[in-house]
Amino acid sequence: MNATLIKRLFRVIQSGSNADVDTLCRRIVEEEKRQGHGRVAQELERILKNKPSDKTSPSGGTLQRLPTSRRDSAPLVQEIPVEKLRHQMVLPDSVERRFQRIEKEFAARTRLARHGLKPRHRILLYGPPGCGKSLGAERLAWNTGLPLRKVRFDTLLSSYFGETMANLRKVFDAAQASPCALFLDECDSLARSRAERNDVGEITRITNALLEMLEDYKGDGLVIAATNLDSALDTALFRRFDEVLKVPLPGIDEIARLLKVTLSSMETDPSLRWREMAQAMDGMSGSEVVHVAQSAAKHGVLEGRKRISEADIRYALAEVQERHQAS
Repeated sequence: MNATLIKRLFRVIQSGSNADVDTLCRRIVEEEKRQGHGRVAQELERILKNKPSDKTSPSGGTLQRLPTSRRDSAPLVQEIPVEKLRHQMVLPDSVERRFQRIEKEFAARTRLARHGLKPRHRILLYGPPGCGKSLGAERLAWNTGLPLRKVRFDTLLSSYFGETMANLRKVFDAAQASPCALFLDECDSLARSRAERNDVGEITRITNALLEMLEDYKGDGLVIAATNLDSALDTALFRRFDEVLKVPLPGIDEIARLLKVTLSSMETDPSLRWREMAQAMDGMSGSEVVHVAQSAAKHGVLEGRKRISEADIRYALAEVQERHQAS
């Protein structure tokens, strides 16, 4: 798309004229055809043709209608506002590079398409609880600029025959029509291994439907799934993803960095032995480390100290360890 069309598109969007936006979008399609970008033009035409119904927002603009369940019109996804997305992650270098690769490929998707290449757009994140899978999904949404839509399994799953698959189809159709980062957290609830004993036909059908929808997904956004139980997932699911990424528990170096990042808004004691504190937390999840750091900050403030000390961290750590023993 040339610079003139881009400027005109921005101007008509700012003016709030839906008719002008539609006209300009069609001109963009014709321009893509003229330049020989047939596949891009076809996708843009499909988006225009399947334009979903809109609803007016309080500010006078329009909002994409989110998919709802057929039975009671309950929302099937929750859209998380951009300002609430967490995106600061502390990861081992090897894992960080793989996250960056996904983000770079998305940013270069147009250049890749010219060579018949596709960016990674179906991502599976797995690892132990608290390792940062949900945070990883939020980070990918933030860095790609896509709205994050989290599937609500409480409304998606239904006891009525065939309704779960119908709800799932609505979710994927909406994601294809309007680019987003579609997040299926704890996807093992949908994709349990079909080889499990005591399985029932409906579970197998749901798994088959999910595999088919992942295979057929051609949207311009991302599909991100997360699970703690990779061993319980149907093995065929792994083949449907372009990137299968294990998010590990933080090591000593990552724990020390997490402590520093979480306490970066506070003044800390210069004598604080960060690595020794990190070693005392070895084996903890990232969310637990953040909780310890935040609790230490609160303790220091309540005690009236200007600097967070090693004693504050040890106090918070003892609280967490005591809670673990009680459970």
